[in-house]
Amino acid sequence: MSFALPLVRSASDEGAEARLAGLGLAAIAIALFALAAFSPAVLGDGDTFSHLATGEWIIAHGAAPRADPFSHSMPGAPWIAHEWLSEVLLALAFRLGGWSGVVLITGAAAASAALIVGLAAARGLRGAPLVATVGLGLGLMTASLLARPHMLALPIAAAWSAGLLAARDRGRTPPLALAALMTLWANMHGGFIFGLILIGPFALEALAEAPAGARLATARAWTLFGLAALAAALINPYGVEALILPFRLMGIENLSRISEWRPQDFSHLGTMELALLMLIGLTLTRPFAMAPIRAALLVALVAMALQHSRHQALLAILAPMLLAKPIAAAIDAGSFLDERRRVAATAIAATVAGALIVAAARFMAPVERVDGSSAPISALAAVPPELRAKPALNEYGFGGYLIFSHVRPFIDGRAELYGDAMLGLYDKIQAGDLATVESTLKRYGIAWTIFSPDARIVAILDRTPGWRRLHSDATAVVQARDGAAPDGLRGD
Repeated sequence: MSFALPLVRSASDEGAEARLAGLGLAAIAIALFALAAFSPAVLGDGDTFSHLATGEWIIAHGAAPRADPFSHSMPGAPWIAHEWLSEVLLALAFRLGGWSGVVLITGAAAASAALIVGLAAARGLRGAPLVATVGLGLGLMTASLLARPHMLALPIAAAWSAGLLAARDRGRTPPLALAALMTLWANMHGGFIFGLILIGPFALEALAEAPAGARLATARAWTLFGLAALAAALINPYGVEALILPFRLMGIENLSRISEWRPQDFSHLGTMELALLMLIGLTLTRPFAMAPIRAALLVALVAMALQHSRHQALLAILAPMLLAKPIAAAIDAGSFLDERRRVAATAIAATVAGALIVAAARFMAPVERVDGSSAPISALAAVPPELRAKPALNEYGFGGYLIFSHVRPFIDGRAELYGDAMLGLYDKIQAGDLATVESTLKRYGIAWTIFSPDARIVAILDRTPGWRRLHSDATAVVQARDGAAPDGLRGD
C-alpha cells in the first residue's frame, strides 16, 4: 500500500494536469473562433469580396478560370485562380449562412489550426508552459485573421508541419499518405510552395543524424517522399503553372506597396514584438538550446515574418512546435507521455462545445455589412446602372467590392494579374501625377471614378472642367464625366 498510494496520486495528478492543459488549448482555439466570428476586422479586407465572386464564377461555370473575367483594364488577360478551392468554400459558406457563414468558416479554420499546433506541441511540453507557448505563438495569427484563402489553408499547413516534425522525432520518413495533403493545399493557397520547401530542412536533419551506413537509404526515402509531395501538388487545374505563380508574385517590384507585403511595423507593441521579447528573455535566463537545423529554420521564419507581415501566420504555426522541446528542457517541464490522448480528447470536445455556442450566438445576430475602408456600399449604390456599365477608375482597395457588385474595376487586389506595369501606373495616379491621371482617363475611356475622400485624384477632378461629384460620404467620393451620368442626376 505504501507504494500504491503515491502511484495512484501521481497518475491522478497527471490526469488532472492533462485535462487542464486540454482546456487551456481549447480556450485558445475558442478565442480565435470567437475573434473571427465577432471582430469586424475579419471582413475588413477588400479581397474577400473578389474571392467570393471568383468562387461563384467557378461554381457557375464548373471550371477554374484561365483568363480575367472581371476587370475592364485587363480583359481576357491570362490569370490563374490558384486559390480556387478556398474560393469555392467561401462562396458556399456565403450561400448557406451569408456573411455569418463566411466568418464562421474562417473561425473554424483558425480554431482547427490552433488545435493541431497545440496537440503537436504537447508531444514535447506540458502544463501551463504548453498553453503559454501555444497561446503566444498563435497570437501571431491574429494579424492575418481575415476571411481569405490563406486562413482556410492554415489547418493543412499545421497538419503538414506537424506530420513532418512527428516523423523526424520518431526517426522515420514521413508516410507517403502525408503527401496527399499537398494536393489539397495546392488547390487552396499558394503557400503550399513553402510546404514543399519545408521538406528540405527535415530531410537534411535526417541525413545528418543517420548512421553512416544508413545515409543512402535515408536520402532515398526522403527523396521519394519529396517527389510524391511534388507530384501531389501538380494535381490542380493549372499543373506546373500553379508552382511557378508564387515565385512570379514574389518577383513583383511593387509588391511592397500592398500592406500585407510590407515589413513588420514596430512603432507600437504587438504580438510579434511581444513574442520575440519573450523568446529573447528565455534564452538569456535559461540554458536554452535547439538543434542547429531547426534553429536555422526558426530564424528563417522570423526573418520572413519581419520582411513580410503576412508570413506571421507561418511563424505562428511552426514556432510553438519547434520550441516545445527546447522550452521543456530549459524549464524542466517535460511532456505528458501517455496522457496526450487525454489532452487531445479534452481539447477537441471543449473546442467543439465552445464553437457551437459561439456559432449560435453569431447566427442569432447575423453580420450586416456597412460602409468600410474596403466596402463603399453607399457610394456604389448611388451610381446608376447605366453608369456602372461604363469604364471606372477606382481605388485599389475598392476593387474587390466592385467585382462582388458586378462592376468591372480598373484595378483590384490580384497583383499577379496586373503586374508591375499596372501597379506602377496606379501608384502614380495615387500620388496625384496630373499627366498620368489625364492620360489614363483618356486611354481607358474612364467615365466615372470612385476613391476615398482624401485621395489626391479627387481634388484633381474637382478642379478639372467636365467632371462633377455624384456622391460623397466618409468612405468614398464618386465623380463622373459630364454626359456620362444620366441626364438630371445631381451630385449630393
